[in-house]
Amino acid sequence: MSMLKNIIRSFTLSELLKGMRLTGRRLVSKKTTIRYPEEKTPQSPRFRGLHALRRYPNGEERCIGCKLCEAVCPALAITIDSEEREDGSRRTTRFDIDLFKCVFCGFCEEACPVDAVVETRIFEYSFFERGTHIMTKDMLLEVGRKNEDQIAADRQADVAYR
Repeated sequence: MSMLKNIIRSFTLSELLKGMRLTGRRLVSKKTTIRYPEEKTPQSPRFRGLHALRRYPNGEERCIGCKLCEAVCPALAITIDSEEREDGSRRTTRFDIDLFKCVFCGFCEEACPVDAVVETRIFEYSFFERGTHIMTKDMLLEVGRKNEDQIAADRQADVAYR
């Protein structure tokens, strides 16, 4: 009986008619195209984009060189070197993130005890020269400086959400 149904379906072209019906419905429905540079899609509050290093309001770097983010990174994309300063505190001398290796999991952000390394909402970045995919400490601090207002607002919203 099922073989007879298959033969009838193949002669009546029912699959083709189903496809044409779906195409007709989509043809008259509202379009969902986004004109990208002019229009942006809404971002989730949990979006994880380009990394940044933050500073305290007095200008001092937040990173204490504990290397927790380096230890928790599943892709081994973070490299940290630190040294002890004259006052006994420890600060980083090198903080590199290889963005080709990074999987943007957010573990580094969660592991940081002083909220120094964060992932911003920036998703529009590209690399045109070899070696520019490695974000150095100075580059990360600059991203943090430029976007501190947005980062602080996201932190406040995250605290209110929890």
